[in-house]
Amino acid sequence: QVQLVESGGGLVQAGDSLRLSCAASGSTFSRYAMGWFRQAPGKERTFVAAISKYGGDIRIAASVKGRFTISRDNVKNILYLQMNSLKLEDTAVYYCAARRSVLVTTDSYEYWGQGTQVTVSS
Repeated sequence: QVQLVESGGGLVQAGDSLRLSCAASGSTFSRYAMGWFRQAPGKERTFVAAISKYGGDIRIAASVKGRFTISRDNVKNILYLQMNSLKLEDTAVYYCAARRSVLVTTDSYEYWGQGTQVTVSS
């Protein structure tokens, strides 16, 4: 079983950049496909990005494509989400998630972190 802890959230201005991290422990990190999801106030959780076990396959939501990048370090056991050109609508709690099978863009991941708040102001 893997434990996930997100960090890196905060309050930024529109146009700024932010990098989220998700530290994994308790199991071999490379066994898991990883994903980032977000949930804005009053809305459902939505897919942001996903990456396969060794990084060879990446999926990015259309709403963030060209601005967000997902990556992973299987030596440090960390998942990253680089967020550039942040917009007001990117404000949400961001969650990382792990899945023992192939990456998917639905929320059918087995393990979830507690989330980190990202707030974008004008």
